Amino acid sequence: MAQHRHRTAAVTGTVLALVAALLAAIPAGAAPPPDTAPLDLTKSTAQWIDRTTVAVQEDGEPAATTTLVADPDGELAVRDGELTGTGRESVLRRIPGGLDPAQRARFPHLSAYAAYEVAPKDRVHTAEDLTGQVVLTRQKADGTLTTATGVQTHGVLDDLYASRATKATLGPVFRKGGATLSVWAPTARSVALELDGDRVPMRRDDASGVWSATGPKRWTGKPYRYAVEVFSPSARAVVTNKVTDPYSLALTADSTRSLAVDLDAKSLAPKGWRDLKKPKAVPLRNAQIQELHIRDFSATDRTAKARLRGTYLAFTDARSKGSRHLRKLAGAGTSYVHLLPAFDIATIPEHKADQKTPGCDLASYPADAEKQQECVAAGAADDAYNWGYDPFHYTVPEGSYATDPEGTRRTREFREMVKALNGDGLRVVMDVVYNHTAASGQDPKSVLDRIVPGYYHRLLADGTVATSTCCANTAPENAMMGKLVVDSLVTWARQYKIDGFRFDLMGHHPKANILAVRKALDALTPAKDGVDGKRIILYGEGWNFGEAADDARFVQATQKNMAGTGIATFSDRARDAVRGGGPFDDDPGVQGFASGLHTDPNSSKANGTPAEQKARLLHYQDLIKVGLTGNLADYTFTDSAGRRVKGSDVDYNGAPAGYAAAPGDALAYADAHDNETLFDALAFKLPRTTTPADRSRMQVLAMATAALSQGPALSQAGTDRLRSKSLDRNSYDSGDWFNALHWDCRDGNGFGRGLPPAGRDGNGFGRGLPPAADNKPKWPYAAPLLTSVRVGCAEIEATSAAYRDLLRIRTTEPAFGRRTAADVQRTLSFPLSGPDETPGVITLSADADGGRDIVVVFNATPQTQRQRIGALAGQPYALHPVQEKGGDSIVKSASYDKGSGIFTVPGRTVAVYTRSAP
Repeated sequence: MAQHRHRTAAVTGTVLALVAALLAAIPAGAAPPPDTAPLDLTKSTAQWIDRTTVAVQEDGEPAATTTLVADPDGELAVRDGELTGTGRESVLRRIPGGLDPAQRARFPHLSAYAAYEVAPKDRVHTAEDLTGQVVLTRQKADGTLTTATGVQTHGVLDDLYASRATKATLGPVFRKGGATLSVWAPTARSVALELDGDRVPMRRDDASGVWSATGPKRWTGKPYRYAVEVFSPSARAVVTNKVTDPYSLALTADSTRSLAVDLDAKSLAPKGWRDLKKPKAVPLRNAQIQELHIRDFSATDRTAKARLRGTYLAFTDARSKGSRHLRKLAGAGTSYVHLLPAFDIATIPEHKADQKTPGCDLASYPADAEKQQECVAAGAADDAYNWGYDPFHYTVPEGSYATDPEGTRRTREFREMVKALNGDGLRVVMDVVYNHTAASGQDPKSVLDRIVPGYYHRLLADGTVATSTCCANTAPENAMMGKLVVDSLVTWARQYKIDGFRFDLMGHHPKANILAVRKALDALTPAKDGVDGKRIILYGEGWNFGEAADDARFVQATQKNMAGTGIATFSDRARDAVRGGGPFDDDPGVQGFASGLHTDPNSSKANGTPAEQKARLLHYQDLIKVGLTGNLADYTFTDSAGRRVKGSDVDYNGAPAGYAAAPGDALAYADAHDNETLFDALAFKLPRTTTPADRSRMQVLAMATAALSQGPALSQAGTDRLRSKSLDRNSYDSGDWFNALHWDCRDGNGFGRGLPPAGRDGNGFGRGLPPAADNKPKWPYAAPLLTSVRVGCAEIEATSAAYRDLLRIRTTEPAFGRRTAADVQRTLSFPLSGPDETPGVITLSADADGGRDIVVVFNATPQTQRQRIGALAGQPYALHPVQEKGGDSIVKSASYDKGSGIFTVPGRTVAVYTRSAP
């Protein structure tokens, strides 16, 4: 089975800077270089952007004649410098001045293209021409053919059909009289419905391009697919594709057929589903989120029922240690569980009998062995594991997580999972991946492109599919792909009661598309839809890269562009400052605030001289301060050099550190599924001699920088338990062995011979060298660590308890949940920031408007630190009651001297102090 490798996360500031430099070298509005093989029908360099206009790259003098040739049978070819085959010809007229302002606004990347007009007499044939092969030719005055190229048609399809098609209801619809199945296929010559062995003709609506068929109620539950006769540019022929429904609501196993299912059927609703009571909605600015992979949650949990491990229903097993831990987190203040992709996944065999397992005794090998990763990799393409960033059908739950992938059991069991999580006090976020598909063209796992070839995917200048996301990029800027995004999300919200959505690579979506999602969700009401759409939270990856970078094709849903929308983007600024360096450093030992930079240096020469380390550490502290404000662009403070700056003035690899307009625009995190876990990153960066207890303390301190920020924060599941993936930086296909969540610390390690004597206690570290495909260059750094670094149950439980204490403080103290940027500016400060601030220490002060004022000291140094805030002398501060009574014994030794205003904090400790209102 083909694998579609998911990119390692977070395009970092360093990578973005490189991308920006490359883009800067291209003149604004410049067209890409012309095709070096102009007589090439495998490419499509011309673009039919609306019914009147074709945009063409020109190199040198315009041709004497430019023509569109349309062949309904798709038999046009180039042989010996001549176009062969027959087709209807339309001579185009060159438009002086090129595209008009409206067209340039719609297609900014084509601004430098020449524009050609389709004659009025030929426009009446446009719809017909689009059902076959379309070629653009250019000839010299003597008739010599200089150009023969395919034509991109997404623009003209939108012009012809979008106004009606975007209002159509697609997929299966059930009414009292029966069922209707509808699919948008405007370029198809014919479409037939193959339903349960019968072939049913479908009727085309010419205004919308939608084909539909209506049948009796007995169609319910029947398997179906469409037979679409269409010209395929990738095949360069008219083909008949047997393809499932892009708007499928249910599927047979391994997605071979769609199922005509009514999601409103009572048989698909668990008991109590229709009147499900949800936990209180937490606004995005206060959300504390646990990111969790469905299989990771229970696949190796020996306390979970064996038949439910790795499934949706494992979340209904209230006695398992995983469920108990989620309830502990919910009780401490975690408000949402963010599930990694759970829609239909293209790369997992859905029947358990078809899923491979490693053929080795993985636990028998040494902690630094290559054998574990070799055994896992050998079966990775066909095992039960994948993160799921390879969409097949967007609006159907993944079958491998069901106890039976056939039929509608996955629908009911997904709902059972949501109901169980809600019952545990957690609302549910779903990770969605509309920016790419697992395949395109005539690939068997291609759905969209086999129905409307060349439309749903973003095409480059030569007509090939863009793959900057990792796979076949979709084009949500095209009306019907944008509609699919909105319709799919509304279905998940209405039919599965999802409480939030996290957008993978959201920067590859137009901002307008994400705002359309927000508008559609806001329209959902409890009375009409069973959910309150205004309570659904939205956030995503606002990275700026690829062919859409810097708003080249549309205004993107990137970090800077989404500010002020109420839709959050992940902030990599403080993440990198806390950890140190970036995810793609050649030397993983580059240190940061929470990994000992300057204050506890390791042996890596990449960190520079002591003076360089100090300077970088102080700059990192400024980045973290901006993060603690919620990444506000206009928040003003004194930086570590003593200058009065705004958040947007602080540099992050050439970009502004602060970009948010309000708390809630930026989402804080110290780790996520991408890149090394926080524990593994710290294993690379902390001195190898760091004790287990100190590793635990630095983990807590790193997590605190996110948890105690204004705005939402996310933590990867298990990070509070020192979760390790044995230093794997990209575990998307690394199986259960490397990805396992160890709810019981006594089951954490692989019992390898390289582990210390008491080796059962652990967190997953030392399970062998991580998979070679993404990690081999780091093996020389990894091998010595895998046999020497170790933590046990004492450190794991202490980390989790300390993190839960921080959650309780964050979610109960009003000082951390400010509504506006003005509120943050008025109440939050860094009183010791400036040229004399202590390297490795950040001190934050926050007023609470009648509640308890707060002082937080983040001491990342190994030594006890004394922080004097003279303005607070005489004020009655004390260690926060939660920490005073909490699970961290060392923080309890933190003190405050009222007379001098000195806060004394132990090394590697975050201490929160409160002052009660008079």
